[in-house]
Amino acid sequence: MDKKDIKVILEALLLASETPLTIKKANAIFDSELGLKMIENCLMEIQLEWKDRGLDLVRTSLGWRFQTKEKYSDYIQRLHPERPTKHSRALLETLAIIAYRQPVTRADIEAVRGVSVSSQIVRNLEEKGWIESVGRKDVLGRPLLYATTKSFLADLGLQSLKELPVIPQNEGLNKEGSGPVNLI
Repeated sequence: MDKKDIKVILEALLLASETPLTIKKANAIFDSELGLKMIENCLMEIQLEWKDRGLDLVRTSLGWRFQTKEKYSDYIQRLHPERPTKHSRALLETLAIIAYRQPVTRADIEAVRGVSVSSQIVRNLEEKGWIESVGRKDVLGRPLLYATTKSFLADLGLQSLKELPVIPQNEGLNKEGSGPVNLI
């Protein structure tokens, strides 16, 4: 099979897949005859070939996927005019604290925000698949520790937490982790 055929098949797999396509899964589909490096090289070539088109091939924490270019979002919203989900300031602040300081307990979040964290906010973030319980802190009461998920990263189009924007020192999360902050 030549490289052109491999890339055409990969494009078809990417467009047909309901979830991001991992290199390992693609390799298994090709019966491991190509190797991980060849598949990754083909995906990167496809990414370059699509750079002047309406879609981008992006690598996220869950794998590779096609997504529409951000500059066309106004047109796409006209195709699907329903309003996007609005998230409360409290939910976004809680999510930001978890993302930047994970793993954290509810008490840690409350110390940073300066107010209590609603159980509903934590439940909403878990239902969206953006956070999960990753264990318990070894202190009195053994509270749950929360961290972000790969789905959170994928929904933001990120491969790792290192790609999160840097918070300036005078804003957001201070090193002591105390007092209310303005994260958004």
